[in-house]
Amino acid sequence: MSNHSNDLRETVRERYAAAAVQVTEGGTTCCGPQAIEVDDNFGSTLYAADERDALPAEAVAASLGCGNPTAVADLHEGDRVLDLGSGGGIDVLLSARRVGPTGKAYGLDMTEEMLALALANQRKAGATNVEFLKGTIEAIPLPANTIDVVISNCVINLSTDKPAVFAEMFRVLAPGGRIGISDVVADDQLGPDQRAERGDYVGCIAGALSFAEYREGLATAGFTKIEVTPTHAVADGMHSAMVRATKPTTTTDTAAQKPVEAAGSGSCCGGGGC
Repeated sequence: MSNHSNDLRETVRERYAAAAVQVTEGGTTCCGPQAIEVDDNFGSTLYAADERDALPAEAVAASLGCGNPTAVADLHEGDRVLDLGSGGGIDVLLSARRVGPTGKAYGLDMTEEMLALALANQRKAGATNVEFLKGTIEAIPLPANTIDVVISNCVINLSTDKPAVFAEMFRVLAPGGRIGISDVVADDQLGPDQRAERGDYVGCIAGALSFAEYREGLATAGFTKIEVTPTHAVADGMHSAMVRATKPTTTTDTAAQKPVEAAGSGSCCGGGGC
């Protein structure tokens, strides 16, 4: 990894470590921990009130995502779920409730402070079908073919090696497994410099892939039935998007299928979000 990539990763780690400390030590409001300051495009307001109310307040306060991947992923009883960049654990705990006692929810994070917060939230929630792992999303510490669903909430755009992330997701998924991801995606006509003008890397903007780049990256990794669908704007030409794809059940399934275009993706704005 280059020095520049290492520097970006450390900047991301520092930002999320500080966020975890803010929730853990930054004082409380009358109703629980003070939420991390984000605008309406990010954070816990993107979850339904009944979902937030069912979780420890610290898990909700630490939410920094751009969507609700547990809704995107269509989880089922007994599923084995992996959350990439699990933070304070909000999506892991929601997943654990959906997959039930016969399922399992893993959370993967590289930040010690976030992992400590997530473990505390797991204890408060009384979740026994949950396991948090330390590691990076470019080198997932799980065996191949052991996960049914990979979820992630506004984290893949922060990786400096997205092809490695896509390859690792494909590796750990069992045949027929699927991904359900919320992420920030750029209109196709925006180049890297234009994306950087709209926000910094650690703010989930500058490192975002375009709609076409996202579909191409997943297809190169081997995924099929690829959908990248915008949900709401987070900056000019930048969107929160739902990303779905499937690992084929057999190798012959891969070559015959092409990515599914998001509705309106051929429009002037690339992602159909304008």
